[in-house]
Amino acid sequence: MNRRQLLLHSTALGLAPLATSAVGAVSAADADQSTRAGGEAGAPLPVPTTGSIPVAFLISEGAVVIDFCGPWEVFESVQVSGRQDAAFTVYTVADTTRALRASGGLQIVPNFDFKSAPPPKVVVIPAQRGAGDSALEWIRAVTRQTDLTMSVCTGAYVLARTGLLDGRSATTHHSSYADFAMQFPKVRMVRGARFVEAGNLATAGGLSSGIDLSLRVVERYFGREVATQTAYYMEYQGQGWLDPNSNQAYRLRRASSDAHPVCPVCDMDVDPASAPQSSYRGRTYYFCMLSHKALFDRAPEEFAGG
Repeated sequence: MNRRQLLLHSTALGLAPLATSAVGAVSAADADQSTRAGGEAGAPLPVPTTGSIPVAFLISEGAVVIDFCGPWEVFESVQVSGRQDAAFTVYTVADTTRALRASGGLQIVPNFDFKSAPPPKVVVIPAQRGAGDSALEWIRAVTRQTDLTMSVCTGAYVLARTGLLDGRSATTHHSSYADFAMQFPKVRMVRGARFVEAGNLATAGGLSSGIDLSLRVVERYFGREVATQTAYYMEYQGQGWLDPNSNQAYRLRRASSDAHPVCPVCDMDVDPASAPQSSYRGRTYYFCMLSHKALFDRAPEEFAGG
């Protein structure tokens, strides 16, 4: 299973039954305005006078490597002038300390299981397919004391399954906007956001967006200069961490045509010769996977524009 398949597959596992409410996604600018107007987002985070800020990376089978290794590198690379202790301490947490297989076959031995893990101040949740009930219970428990619990890419599905995102704004990988909004109608899905902050929760868009959200977290702890120097050290030229609305290229849905059909659920290219298909109001729709055909068939008006 390649990374694209894994990313899509992770959205279909362990989710609540499909809701039949409107997709109702909002723009990044609208969500940013409403979230910041409520005073929830962007506040400086408390820095301990001594010791390091513990950052826990929740992993399970299928964890997408860039989703957690990108943020890992950000937090591990932070240097604060005059501070004796490392700014952050990073570690992995899983249901087991046995080796797990991440995307692309990378094997990882988690540092801790849920019972032995030190209490984190930051939690990073990448896209993954193996996060079960014990992971959700751990997220709920530790988030009572975290400065920030953040997801990357379709890790937003894991965070949403805890119920913590209900009534808040969130984003995810652009191919999952519609699916996420259908699965979690109590969450305000934001299209075109590089990341969304909501209280002590935050969600990043796909893959590399996690690097930007992590740099934003560094800025909230230690200021813009430290975050800028971290990006410089990493030779990271992305500017998305300075503008949460910088994923506007993904806000609009891709147009599907007979010559170039795309899946109406995730907007990904499909091969009509082999793709699952459905008919609705005299038109044929093609899908990248059977689970997306099933979503469409249960509420075609949500994906076909009425």
